[in-house]
Amino acid sequence: MADWRPLMCRRNDGFPRIMGVLNITPDSFYANSRLSNVEETMETASMMIQNGVDWLDIGGESTRPGAEPVDSNEEIKRILPIIRALREKYPDIGISVDTRRADVAEAALDVGADMINDVSALSDPRMIDVIKSRKCPICIMHMKGLPENMQNNPEYGDVVTEVKQELAAKVKILTDAGVKPEQILGDPGIGFGKLLQHNLALLSAGRGVIPLQDMGLLWGVSRKRMFSDLLGRDDANDRLAGTLGIAAMAKSRAVDIIRVHDVGEHVDLFRAMSALEDS
Repeated sequence: MADWRPLMCRRNDGFPRIMGVLNITPDSFYANSRLSNVEETMETASMMIQNGVDWLDIGGESTRPGAEPVDSNEEIKRILPIIRALREKYPDIGISVDTRRADVAEAALDVGADMINDVSALSDPRMIDVIKSRKCPICIMHMKGLPENMQNNPEYGDVVTEVKQELAAKVKILTDAGVKPEQILGDPGIGFGKLLQHNLALLSAGRGVIPLQDMGLLWGVSRKRMFSDLLGRDDANDRLAGTLGIAAMAKSRAVDIIRVHDVGEHVDLFRAMSALEDS
């Protein structure tokens, strides 16, 4: 397993670590991110690593709006060969697993994964024991509802306050179980039970949604539907410029990790911004 501790916080220049998305699914919202076998995934992962990625986030179940759930056995079947192959070839890369299920998390950690990215924020109560016993990091994301219904007219009073409060409740469950704050990332869940105005408020708030200063902040905005609402880009293929525009604000919002489909473009963005700041 990799030494995940330095990968949980921002780089020395203040820019976020980059997490590349590997969807081992037939139905993820961005068609170009769908991968179907070990060879194809390894080729994509190798390119991400060459481009400078810090984390690889592997998912075997789509959680796009309207997605149908996948059972644990199918999820495990999809992701375990990928994790084994990646860990063998790249012993130092951070490997995150995007799953809502404790049994999938355990199986992934057994073959070399480093972190669990739980978009349901502990909906499986056994997940707490997994994180505690394995002493691994976890990302908890705010989601209003479930993937199959989360975009059905979500409503908030004060979205930043409500998301922070709900994340705080989940963080307390983890810390009460002995999980250290530095093992925890919070994700405001852009596009997960939110309308455009909610997404913009949460992004603008930056670390204002994080309940403990010792924990990290993760953003996942890559090519999401918010760019259809904001820019009129209905096709996910046309959303890279909008994605990079938001990513350019990540340093000023003290984001620790940014989860993206387009690793090379984000690496170039942060390098160019850093060079200009240093000149």
